[in-house]
Amino acid sequence: MAKHVRNISELSKAIQPVLLNMVDTLAERVYETLNYYLQDYYTGWTPSSYRRTQDFLHSAVKVDAHPYNGGVKASVYIDYESMDNYVNATGFQVATFANTGTHGGLSVKHKPHVWD
Repeated sequence: MAKHVRNISELSKAIQPVLLNMVDTLAERVYETLNYYLQDYYTGWTPSSYRRTQDFLHSAVKVDAHPYNGGVKASVYIDYESMDNYVNATGFQVATFANTGTHGGLSVKHKPHVWD
């Protein structure tokens, strides 16, 4: 079914459902990829000096696509503020360690860079 649009506002309204779906699909792929690397981080090395809380493993967040400033926005991120079970480290520090190739600040053979 063809739809005729008379102006930019109508065009924007007509394509917004398509954009929402596209952006949400892309965000889902980014979220899945991030979780793949989080899983690799956890399976690549087993600590002997501390017990894992699994907070970082479950820290990825995806916010569904929604209209934003005339366009569409979705977010995928590490919720480091929710990671509060660590001893002598903040959630931000743990996430930073994981992206610099260390585990809990320890240099080991498995050197992931979770999102780089």
